[in-house]
Amino acid sequence: MSAAPSPESASAEAGGAAARASGPLAGVKVLELGTLIAGPFAARLFGEFGADVIKIEDPKGGDPLRKWRKLWPEAGGTSLWWAVQARNKKSVTVNLKADEGKEIVRRLAKEADVVIENFRPGLLDKLGLGYDVLAKENPGLVMVRLSGYGQTGPYRDRPGFGAIAESMGGLRHITGYPDQPPPRIGISIGDSIAALHGVIGALMALHHRNVNGGSGQVVDVALYEAVFNMMESVVPEYGVYGMVRERTGASLPGIVPSNTYPCRDGSIVIGGNSDPIFRRLMIAIGRDDLANDPDLAHNDGRVPRTQEIDGAIAAWLAERSIDDALAVLNAADVPAGRIYSVADMFTDPQYVARQMIQQFRWRGEVDVALPAVTPKFSETPGGTRWLGPELGEHTDEVLRSLGYDVEYIARLRAQQVI
Repeated sequence: MSAAPSPESASAEAGGAAARASGPLAGVKVLELGTLIAGPFAARLFGEFGADVIKIEDPKGGDPLRKWRKLWPEAGGTSLWWAVQARNKKSVTVNLKADEGKEIVRRLAKEADVVIENFRPGLLDKLGLGYDVLAKENPGLVMVRLSGYGQTGPYRDRPGFGAIAESMGGLRHITGYPDQPPPRIGISIGDSIAALHGVIGALMALHHRNVNGGSGQVVDVALYEAVFNMMESVVPEYGVYGMVRERTGASLPGIVPSNTYPCRDGSIVIGGNSDPIFRRLMIAIGRDDLANDPDLAHNDGRVPRTQEIDGAIAAWLAERSIDDALAVLNAADVPAGRIYSVADMFTDPQYVARQMIQQFRWRGEVDVALPAVTPKFSETPGGTRWLGPELGEHTDEVLRSLGYDVEYIARLRAQQVI
C-alpha cells in the first residue's frame, strides 16, 4: 500500500496483498506482551520499519488503549490513537492464565528475535514466561523489559506510570514557571522516551548477537531512568556547585537568548544562543550596540544580562506581527518559528512537502490522518502496511502458522483460551 502524499490526497485502504513487509527490519520477529503506551510504542517502531510484530491481547477487551481518548465511532468505537499505535501489528488474543495460552506464547517466543513486555516486574516470571524460561528454548532471544523503576531496587514492585517517571526523573521539577506548580507535558512523554530507549537497546542487543557472536540478553528500561537520561547537565551542576536547576518558564536557563516572545498577534520562539546567531539577531532588531558589545560575544557573558537581552528582543517584537517578525528573522538566518497547533501542521508547506501527514481508509469506514513514519530512509523506508487491527484479527492466521489445526483452534476458542 502506498500512503497518500498529503492530507488533501485521496485515501488509501491499509492492508491487503500490498501489505508485504519491507524496510530495514524486514525479517525481524517481535512478540509484544504489554498494554497502553511504553511497550506498544516500542513495538510500533519495529513494525513501522518492517519487523513482523505479533501483539498478544487479552480476549476480554484487549489493550485498554483501544478505548482511550477520541473514539470512532464516538459511541462504542475504537480509539483513533489505536489506528497509529497498533499499525502494522498482528493482534492475537491469548489468555495468559491458561496453560494452553502460555504454551502459545512460549512457541511464539521460540521463533522471536525480540520480546517486548511492560508488565510489573515479576509477573511474567510468575506466569512461567520469564526470560530464563523463554531463553532455554531460544538462547538468542532479546527481551526488552519496560517498567516504572526497573527490574531491581527497592521500588521495583511499585506501580509506575510515565507521569511518575517524569516526576522522579527530574523533568517535572524544571518544567513551568517558578511561581506555579510543575505542569505536565501534554503527551505521555515519559512512556515515549522509555520506548525509544527500549528500541535502541534492542537494536544494540541484536547487533551484539548477530555481528559479535553474542547471545540474547535482557534490556532493562526503567521509565524514570529514561527520563533521567535526558536531563543534560543537571547532575554535574549539582555535583560540582550544589546547584539545583529550577523552573524558568519559557526560557532555556543558562543559554541566552532562547525564549518565547510575544508579538502583536501571538508568540514566537527564538533560538539566538550561538555566538554568530546572537550577533545577527541583534543587528536584525536594530541593536548594533549589543551585537558589537565584546562582553556579549560569548554565552557566559550574555547569561548575567539575560533580562536586558530578552527585553531588547521583546521591545522589537511588540510592534510587529508574527509574519512580519519571522520575515526579518528568517532573512537574517536566525532560528525562529511560530508555535504550531495540529491545525497548522495540516496546512504547513513543510509538513506537506515532507508528506508528514498521510490519509488512510480505516476499516472501510472513515478516512483517518496519521503521522508519517519517521525517520526517513533513502533506501529502505518504513511505512504503514495496515492500521490498528480488530481484537484478535490475526489469531487464527498466527496459530495456523505455528501448526495448530482448525479443530484445535476452535476448541481453544470455546474454552476462552483465545
